Amino acid sequence: MSAAEPPGDGDHQLLVLIDPLARRSDGESVRIAKDVLSAGADVKICLPDGPEEFARALSRRGSRRPVVIGDDRALLRAVTQLHRERELAGGALCLVPVGTAPSLELAHTLGVPRGAVAAARAALEGTARRLDLLVDDSDGVVLGDLRIPAPEPGDGSNHPGVTAVRDTWRTLITALVRPSPPLPSSVLPPRAHRLRVEADGVLLNDLDRPVEGLSVTPQGDGRPADVVIRTSCGETVTAVAEAVTVSGPDFRYRADIQSAGPVRTRTWTVRAGAWGLVLPVAPGG
Repeated sequence: MSAAEPPGDGDHQLLVLIDPLARRSDGESVRIAKDVLSAGADVKICLPDGPEEFARALSRRGSRRPVVIGDDRALLRAVTQLHRERELAGGALCLVPVGTAPSLELAHTLGVPRGAVAAARAALEGTARRLDLLVDDSDGVVLGDLRIPAPEPGDGSNHPGVTAVRDTWRTLITALVRPSPPLPSSVLPPRAHRLRVEADGVLLNDLDRPVEGLSVTPQGDGRPADVVIRTSCGETVTAVAEAVTVSGPDFRYRADIQSAGPVRTRTWTVRAGAWGLVLPVAPGG
């Protein structure tokens, strides 16, 4: 997180995008937020019915600052859209968090107030802070942390060929009624990936050392991201890097609150101060 930005001309001209899930889950909080925002700014209310209408309204915001009323998914949707339009550098977003506690963990981690009134007031009176972003080579974004968790039991996509080997043995056992022979040594432990991990071009892990989990987390303030690898033999490998490349047999990953994959290779790069979020003014600030 870098220094605060001074207020801009669009601070009191707001485009309020109300996520449909927020309207259904907590209409009272939505109403309160609308009242607070309308009392303090020139507000245009938009009620998109889905992602396409949401994106269309955001792209037509003009000079108005976007205020998203919704959960982490709504915030991520807005940042992703602005990134694709290459408009993240031109302004900042506001968020009024409305949703269940698990769906707002990212928002609170970023410093957004928990209550609708406090968050709406922060949108009116707060300061835009520049935050770091992870951007991958498919143009996806990560606001918080990236994780490659241990594969779920029975998820054959993480172990190409393993399911077929086991099915073959099972068929032989059924036909011959004999004890099962040992599986080939190439079969991975049930909760591990074979991954090659490079941090700024330096090899941290190769395919011959199974990995139970990996995380990449921006440190903020333009610093390199923290990289943590947990291997199946109990080792923990750590590093800091501006770019992390992961490759190997098909793997899935979790970016903030969204799951993606399977993919065979992906590179994530830290973009310092790439996006802005309006947060309460720090005490004494």
